[in-house]
Formats: sequence, C-alpha cells, structure tokens
Amino acid sequence: MTDPHDAPPSPGTAVGRLLSRRQSAGTVLDAASEPAPGPKGGSSAMLQRLFAGIDTPEPLLAAFANGMSTLPGELGDMGLRLQSAQRSADWVSYGRAMRQLIDKYIRTIEQETPDGQPDSLRLRELLRHTVGVTVASLLQNMPELREEPVQLAGELRHWHPGQPLQPIEQRLRELSHQIGVRSDGWQEQQELLLSLFDLLLDNISELLDDSSWLHGQVHAVRSLIGGPLDRDSVEQARANLREVIYKQGLLKQGIVESKAAMKNVMGGFIERLDGMAVSTGEYHDRISSYALALKEARSIADLNQLLQDVLQDTGRVQGQALQARDHLGNARREVEQAEQRIAELEQQLREVSGLIRSDPLTGALNRRGLDELLERERARAARHGHPLALALLDLDDFHQTNTLHGHAGGDAVLRHLVEVCQLHLRSSDAIARLGGDEFVLLLPETPAADSMSTLLRLQRSLAQRPLPLDGQRVPVHFSAGLAQWLPGEAADALLRRADAALYAAKRVGKNRVQAAEPPAG
Repeated sequence: MTDPHDAPPSPGTAVGRLLSRRQSAGTVLDAASEPAPGPKGGSSAMLQRLFAGIDTPEPLLAAFANGMSTLPGELGDMGLRLQSAQRSADWVSYGRAMRQLIDKYIRTIEQETPDGQPDSLRLRELLRHTVGVTVASLLQNMPELREEPVQLAGELRHWHPGQPLQPIEQRLRELSHQIGVRSDGWQEQQELLLSLFDLLLDNISELLDDSSWLHGQVHAVRSLIGGPLDRDSVEQARANLREVIYKQGLLKQGIVESKAAMKNVMGGFIERLDGMAVSTGEYHDRISSYALALKEARSIADLNQLLQDVLQDTGRVQGQALQARDHLGNARREVEQAEQRIAELEQQLREVSGLIRSDPLTGALNRRGLDELLERERARAARHGHPLALALLDLDDFHQTNTLHGHAGGDAVLRHLVEVCQLHLRSSDAIARLGGDEFVLLLPETPAADSMSTLLRLQRSLAQRPLPLDGQRVPVHFSAGLAQWLPGEAADALLRRADAALYAAKRVGKNRVQAAEPPAG
C-alpha cells in the first residue's frame, strides 16, 4: 500500500531524475526478478526497485554511485567520483563526495536551532510578523488592502515545511504589486501637494515688498519642503513658526497700542488747537475793543487799566500757545517711542523667521543655521548608524580677486561658489558660510570615499565654469579639509579636525582636498 504522505519526486530534482532514468533504463539490480512496479509516481516503490536485493553496504553504495553517474552535468561528475571511490574502496573520498552532494543539492535537510525549531519555521514566524503587524499597520488607511496582510499572516501561521507555498507566494506577490502601484500614487500626490504649496508660497512672496520680514517665514518653509522631510526638521520648523506667531501677536498688539496712542495725542492736540482758535478769536475781538477804548480814554488811570487788560489777555493767549507747544512735543516723543518699539518687534520677527539662519549675500546657511543643522544630523547619524561627512572649504587666491576686482567682484565669487555647489549637491546636503571666504559642506549618509568623490567633482565643475567678471573669465577653485564624524564626537571637535586637514591641504598647494586624521588616542 502506498504511503499517502509520499509525494512523487519532482522531475526537476536530482532524486527525481535519478529514479526516472533508472526506471526507464532498466538497470536496477535484479530488476527482472522484482514484481511489477506499483502505482506510477510512487517514490517508495521506485526506491524499492532501485535498491532491490541489496542487503549489504557496499552493493548499496555501488548502486547509488552507478545511478548518479547516469545523470547529466555536475551530478553525473559527482557519480563518477563516487564510482571511482567505491571501486578503489576509498571510503574517505566517498564520504567527502557525499558530504559535498548533501551540502550543495540536498536542500530538504533542516538543521534545528538550539531551541529545537527548524530555520524554516523561524523564517515563517518572522515573515508572519512582518506581514501581519508591520505591513498591516502601514495599510490602515487603505481599506481595500488592509485586510489582506492579516489574512496572509493567518495562512502563514498554519503553514508547515512540506506544504505547498505557491498559493501564499502568489498572494504575497500580488500584495507587493498593489502596494507598489499605490506607492507610486502616494509619491505623486505628495509631490503635487508640495508643488502646489510651493506655488502658493511663491505667490505670497510676490505680494510682499523686499524688506518684509514675512520673507523669512516663506524661506524657512520652502527650504523645509525642498529637502527630505524628516521628523526632526519638521518639528524644528514647527517650533520656529510658533515663535513667529507669538512675535506676530506682540507686534500686532504694539501696533494697535501705538495707533491708539497716536489717535489720542492727535485728538488732544486738535482740541487744544480748537481752543486756541476760539481764544485767539476772542483775543482779536478784545484787542479791537481796546483800540476803541484807547481813543476814548480821558485820563492816565484809564490808560493804565486798559494796558493791564491788554497784558492780561496777551499773557493768557501766550500761555495757551506754550501749552500747545509742550503738548505737541510730548506727542512727537510718544510717536517716536511707538515707532521704535514697532521696529524692535519687526527685527525680532526677522530673526525668528529664518533670515538670521542664512547668509544674506550668498543664500547659504550662516553659523547659527549650520550649528542647528549639524546638531540634528549628528543626532540622526547616531540614531540610525549612518555616516556623516563635513568638509571645510577655503577659496584660493580670494584676496587677490578682491584686490583686482573690488569687493563687488569678491562677492560675485562667493555667490558663484555657492551656486555651483548647490547645483551638484543632493537635497539632503547643505552648504554654510562661516565668514569671509570659508564655507562648510555637510554631507549626511555619505561614507569617506563618496564624500571625497563629491569634493573632487565640485572642484572639476568649478574649473569648467570660470566666472565672467569685468570682461574676464576668472577661475574659481578651493582647498578643503574633509572629516568623517565619529560616534560620540562633538561638533566643535569635528570642525577642528576638518580645519587641521584644510591647513594641511593649503601647505601642499592649491586646489587640494585633504582627509582629516582620526583623533589621537
């Protein structure tokens, strides 16, 4: 009776080819004396026919070697080696050949781990956890796909070695395909939303005058969406914008208070002017009556009284004029103080809006922006184990350029360097200006060999792009010191190593790149 658990060997396997070839050739020992074969495809019956009548080790090994020698390719060569070892009774060589055969072709032998579980079951559990937990959690917002990984995980739970994998494999491939198709759609939607947001910011920038502090906010947000969106950078931008909103509230309150103060001042001043106008009109009428009284005066006493009345009225008008002058002076000082307060608030807004983090001449980061970015990238490199490279650049012959072409020419060289660097650097890379003609390149996730290649490529690109200046083509080149961040290394220590390497490059010559030495000890 055929064992129901015996599956027919696949014709593509070595054992299947061996059995089919031996069966068709009729070369099995004592095949003629054997009963008729059992059901077609029964592996137990075929093995019985192959090794029928063999009850001692040497004939059994000889039969196996003879069967292997009939196979094509490497298996046939292995059979010839087994035949040679069997005929010469070299059982050590026979055993070595068998071990090679098992290691290379017998893939159904599973080694159990110390906990008694075969590797296939361990891999099954890992795959089940990945599909049922990780993939399922990522697809929670996709109702058409979120149930599939859970169902696949349930099928994987009940799978055991020897059972067919094709149904599970087909469903897993289909799930991967669907995720890939939708992933392209997600990426396209994200890019469209970011481009729409960037267009909106561009329109806002066009509505602002050049001195508006709102440019800082727009620049900060555009820099964020233009680079890789990671949690740290988004959180930093969020904190900065919150600070901006707080400062905007203070500015709005200051402007409202200043407007109210100016209204009160102008209202009081107008009231005083109106009072002065009334008093002046009365004074004019009284002066006219005094002129008539003067003509009718008959004695010195009348004239003296008349003079006293004129002086009294004139003193009253003069006092009102002096009060109005003092009030106007106070109003002017209050307006000036309000304007100064508004200017201070606007300056604070410029600082927190991001303008203070970029160099106004070149558009590169300044020292503050570099410090913040370097701190974030150091933390990210430490968290994920990624490499981080930092290069300190110094323009060669920059003082000579300043002498020949003036400060405007020197500024053009600095801008040209930044533009060429930004043209070739990745969106995750950054360039910062430390001051003068010194710059820093920050290259996240870049090992030493790649960071050196990046600097050499920048030098070649600058050599191919001389700067047109005053009718001349001015060559621009730099020397650099390159340092790879070491785990636990402080930012200042990394910059010092890059600076030492830059100094070494300058001593050798111009247009050189020198890798930094690791720290001593």
